[in-house]
Amino acid sequence: MNDTIKLHYDVPGDDFTRAGEASSAVKKTLRKLGVPGEIIRRVAIAMYEGEINMVIHGGGGVADVTISPEAITMVLADQGPGIENLELAMREGYSTASDEVRSLGFGAGMGLPNMKKYSDVMDVFTKVGVGTTVTMTVNLS
Repeated sequence: MNDTIKLHYDVPGDDFTRAGEASSAVKKTLRKLGVPGEIIRRVAIAMYEGEINMVIHGGGGVADVTISPEAITMVLADQGPGIENLELAMREGYSTASDEVRSLGFGAGMGLPNMKKYSDVMDVFTKVGVGTTVTMTVNLS
């Protein structure tokens, strides 16, 4: 792969039936490009966790993915309430998900920790009342 590929997805808010569509589409694209399975797995997990967070907490948002010869970069942005305490939100098991969301099997407090675990670089920009943008990079080398 010599070229850079840019992909854009709209992630609907409060629609768990469509959550994961973007990460599935990226996974298929990476397979077609012959990206190693372990890289695909890491990208899919990180991106899926981000999508679910956007659905649960951010009212939906957008996901932009750049696939270059060096890395896969995912930028997930929402205009939700923002994260009040990022340090706390990064702790495994910490969740502000509602009981309704938990009853659906989501909201275990592993979203941000897993996003960090499965990406090589992760930056979070969040502002209360404005929204959150998470940028994750998975290196191809």
